Amino acid sequence: MKSYQKLTTTQPAACRVEEEGAAPLPTGRGKLAPWWVGSGLLVAAVLLSTITVWVLRQVSGGWLGPTPPPKCLLVPESHRFDCYPERRVVVTQELCESRGCCFIQSPPLAEGTRGMPWCFYPPDYPSYTLESLNQTALGMVGLLVRREKAYYPRDIEMLRLDVEFETDTRLHIKITDAANPRYEVPLEVPRVTKRAENPIYSLNFSWDPFGVLLWRKATGTVLLNTTVAPLIFADQFLQISTSLPSKFLYGLGEHRGSLLHSLDWNTLTLWARDVSPTESFNLYGAHPFYLLMEEGGDAHGVFLLNSNAMEVALQPAPGLTWRTIGGVLDFYIFLGPDPNMVIQQYQQVIGFPAMPPLWALGFHLCRWGYGSSNETWQTVRAMRNYQIPQDAQWNDIDYMDGYRDFTLDSQKFASLPSLVEDLHKHGQHYVMILDPGISSTSPHGSYWPFDEGLRRGLFLNTSQGQPLIGQVWPGFTAFADFSNPDTHQWWLENLQHFYAHVPFDGLWIDMNEPSNFMDGSEDGCPPGELDSPPYTPAVLGDSLSAKTVCASAKQKASVHYNLHNLYGLMEAKATASALIQIRGKRPFIISRSTFPSQGRYSGHWLGDNHSQWKDMYYSIPGLLSFSLFGIPLVGADICGFSGSTSEELCTRWMQLGAFYPFARNHNTQNEKAQDPTAFSPTARTAMKDVLLTRYSLLPFLYTLFHHAHLQGDTVARPLFFEFPRDVATWELDRQFLWGRSLLVTPVLEPRVDSVTGYVPRGTWYDFYTGSSVNSSGEMLKMSAPLEHLNLHIREGSILPTQKPGTTTEVTRGNPLHLIVALSSQATAWGDLFWDDGESLDTFEQGNYSYLVFNVTQNVFTSTVLHASTEATKVTIGTLSIFGVQKPPSKVLLNGQEKPFSYLDNQVLTVSDLGISLSQGFSLQWL
Repeated sequence: MKSYQKLTTTQPAACRVEEEGAAPLPTGRGKLAPWWVGSGLLVAAVLLSTITVWVLRQVSGGWLGPTPPPKCLLVPESHRFDCYPERRVVVTQELCESRGCCFIQSPPLAEGTRGMPWCFYPPDYPSYTLESLNQTALGMVGLLVRREKAYYPRDIEMLRLDVEFETDTRLHIKITDAANPRYEVPLEVPRVTKRAENPIYSLNFSWDPFGVLLWRKATGTVLLNTTVAPLIFADQFLQISTSLPSKFLYGLGEHRGSLLHSLDWNTLTLWARDVSPTESFNLYGAHPFYLLMEEGGDAHGVFLLNSNAMEVALQPAPGLTWRTIGGVLDFYIFLGPDPNMVIQQYQQVIGFPAMPPLWALGFHLCRWGYGSSNETWQTVRAMRNYQIPQDAQWNDIDYMDGYRDFTLDSQKFASLPSLVEDLHKHGQHYVMILDPGISSTSPHGSYWPFDEGLRRGLFLNTSQGQPLIGQVWPGFTAFADFSNPDTHQWWLENLQHFYAHVPFDGLWIDMNEPSNFMDGSEDGCPPGELDSPPYTPAVLGDSLSAKTVCASAKQKASVHYNLHNLYGLMEAKATASALIQIRGKRPFIISRSTFPSQGRYSGHWLGDNHSQWKDMYYSIPGLLSFSLFGIPLVGADICGFSGSTSEELCTRWMQLGAFYPFARNHNTQNEKAQDPTAFSPTARTAMKDVLLTRYSLLPFLYTLFHHAHLQGDTVARPLFFEFPRDVATWELDRQFLWGRSLLVTPVLEPRVDSVTGYVPRGTWYDFYTGSSVNSSGEMLKMSAPLEHLNLHIREGSILPTQKPGTTTEVTRGNPLHLIVALSSQATAWGDLFWDDGESLDTFEQGNYSYLVFNVTQNVFTSTVLHASTEATKVTIGTLSIFGVQKPPSKVLLNGQEKPFSYLDNQVLTVSDLGISLSQGFSLQWL
């Protein structure tokens, strides 16, 4: 049996190059070799480790136990891959060695923390052998054989390896049972018909033990090396480990924490769960995708297409272990090479996000506890009275009769249809909440949603075939099975019935992990290996059924054990389809639970946060992570959901939240109001001003969403995406960009009037004044009084803005204001996507306008690349050019002289242009 391997600089003994035409292993850094080959080094390593352990034993009072075998002492601490990951178990030497693993006890850590494993794999632990490998039209197919059983039941002895070189930047590796079919995620993925001709990666395999060795051709950086620990593939325990080329790893949601993950023995669990966002907990969604920055600024991503309960263990080697308890190991690797391209390539597999309606990018207002439709209406009127922008008014579960879906409280919300009519007259929209738990206790014949769902057999069933009954807001409930296509039709019919009374515009789908106030069901969960599997990942509550339904519940497509993490995605898909059929326009949906490809159907909010400063900070890594996951329409509850906000916190949070792609202020019941009208004139004005700033930027934001929909660009973007060679940006998560051009630096602390933020190398311009800031790539202190949010435009950019109104409908009719931020070479570029803001498939059907703006040699040019009638309804009113070094003597618009102004801070402004957006033009300054 060959040794497991670590990254060193010598040639691998057990590797064969199997990619047709693959280059030899690169020289220099990143090559692979058996651990510490060479007798002299081996003896020295064992001697040093033995002495170290002996010394530790003397000072520890004996808690380290007997001296471990020499082969165990060879494994560096950071490279100890956990052989006994079970929680709630005190791992003893006897338990560990019963699995054939090494046991070295470490000093105890603080309660609730896990450090270096005491039980870990020795270098010669049995694994699979690659018995055969054959070329196929798209790649290779191989057979893996395990001759010694692993320690989990129903070990699978023979595995099939499928490799497809799908594109030059995408590799697909799949490992599954060679003899029997297994559950696979029912996600539509692209099928290639041709093998990549010039891949930028090279692939090797270790044959015994089996391992995948992948590296980047251009740099020789090893991206994957799965020979570091054994592959285990049992029926309900699948595990594969790899080394990582750096410690800069992002993604793997949904969790609360910094954008950059710690690799200090950190385990991230993926199992959808209803819980207020808390560090270290598995939260509402599951996204088994990571992006990693490599030395030098290249990036790659890895996606495990698997929907079962899962955990990802990170360790300082740097290394990573995937553990899942079902399905198959279906990996996509994306080679970038820059982080923007990685995310684009990921979305080429999972699907690009839907184009939202323009009104979805306006300001949304909600709270739980309005109490009545009249109270809701009063808030809307107050917002109008103060002329504060608002596009959508929402209601939480208050509007329902007994918290039952598709019902209306006829007493407290009798005027809701009139409120919705009033919203529509004012160019505003209405969004309501829906939960997937359907009340099961109404008298037969009195509640059609349950009666009809029961008649059609559309609910999750117990393992005995009866509807599984849990408890949610209305009391006892059944749960809709969205894996059943018939459920989509029933869902549509329910929504049609309600829409006839209350013509809503969008839907908020909550509690769709699915959430359950009971563990499992009213009868608990049956014994068996679905509800009590041989291994349970580190889920909150230590049980798969904690605050959700039984894993053994039956659904149309499979058991809930396999489908749990897909529940929110399947509901979003059904809801999007229904909204399109009902309204005939782009659907607007915000979902709490999410899974890869969710962006095709819905946006996401970050859940039930708290009115605390740290929650405001955590919203930034949250929204940036969902940008990585292909769900750009994302935001947090502005000012916080739970607890009571303060005027200062809410003002600062409104400033930050005005730059969430999805901007909604939402509040819980029994707390004081926190909409902008509830505060002092000073705070209210600051909130109004920043919302007007957002509305002025809607043309720019809408164009960013077009690029997200078209090719998978991010909207809210980490700084390192634009400056991947600047390592100082790799850990930044207190600032972010809109697209490549607009830098947002919010205040995230109380009682300050300044903020320190990183300004990447180059010239940046104050958004409000046009004054320039020249940075060498440094932290800069910026003035930030309570009424001010720091915004900076990157040199070389052109931002399309617009005179803001109080709704997107009003705003889109106002004149445009183009802001040019000249580069040091006096050049700039920008673009604008424009359509009617709500019709389906406008780009696909050609019903849009697309303009490109350029500046070179003191000439601004607007070029219309595609035109529609919508562009004739709006004009370009003003052009501001930041960074004009000398006062011009004259300005020519299409050759005709035009009045202008020029300020000392080098800002040139030309007003009253009055040019139709559908017409190209040029403007020159001399």
